[in-house]
Amino acid sequence: MSETKILLESGTNELEIVEFYLDEARPSGDYRGYYGINVAKVLEIIQMPELTEMPEAAHPSVLGAFNLRNEIIPLIDLAGWLKKKRADGEPPKVIVTEFNRTKSAFLVSGVTRIHRINWQEVEAPTNYVSSLTVNSITGVVKFSNRIVFILDMEKICMDLNPDGASLPETAEKVKEALARTTYRVLLADDSTMARKMIANILTQSGFMVHAEENGELAFKYLLKVKSKAAAEDLPLSDFVHMVVTDIEMPSMDGHSLTRRIKEDHDLRHLPVILCSSIITETLHHKGIAVGADDQVSKAELGDLPAKALRLLAESAN
Repeated sequence: MSETKILLESGTNELEIVEFYLDEARPSGDYRGYYGINVAKVLEIIQMPELTEMPEAAHPSVLGAFNLRNEIIPLIDLAGWLKKKRADGEPPKVIVTEFNRTKSAFLVSGVTRIHRINWQEVEAPTNYVSSLTVNSITGVVKFSNRIVFILDMEKICMDLNPDGASLPETAEKVKEALARTTYRVLLADDSTMARKMIANILTQSGFMVHAEENGELAFKYLLKVKSKAAAEDLPLSDFVHMVVTDIEMPSMDGHSLTRRIKEDHDLRHLPVILCSSIITETLHHKGIAVGADDQVSKAELGDLPAKALRLLAESAN
């Protein structure tokens, strides 16, 4: 599956998801659960490869690694990570992914089809559902005959590699530069883990952060503070200086949020940084098309504070 074949027009609030399923063995009988992953993260879908065992694997769900066109890729048993027992049946499939500049593969029971939908069709999970799934679900899509859960793939990989979420050394340098200045950042990200991690990095760097769970809530917040600033005859900068947003979010994605900000007469001067696991050379042009001022891969969060500071300095001149 090639990324170049599935690119959607920027700012339309649309996405394509690969729907797959996991057959779970239960005492009462096998159960099939349906899940989804953004096509932008999927490189290809293959048959079960020949595996090489990995010494001292970090998690029992890491089954081993395989060679795919001279690249060594770890294979993760998705059912095992979700603490489910995968039922034996038809030959399983392997979804090879790339996000956060890292390639991983996930073992699933089967793949059904690709759906092209609008982010408004993706509902954010309730706090109750999130708590029951250990915050591993970022969205819910209701089709006529089944429910598809959008999994937080970044959380899975972060849990398997917790050392990758350490605070960057640049945070202290940016904090020194901000010692006499207060900058307020609006952060939008649907992943609980990513939202906390990015907010922590920005806060530790000296920024004040207000976080929202998706683009729609973030835009409502901007409209609210815009109205408040106008009513109190205050500059918008008393409430917000910059927006940092994920791309994949229920209700309104980051590209659509960016486009709406840049089309608003009072908000368009706000610098916007797209911070996402799917920012690649192939997809970079989509952020440019909607007017993003910069883009940062979640694999390179250490660059975020310095880039934010640079943009704010430029906007002040």
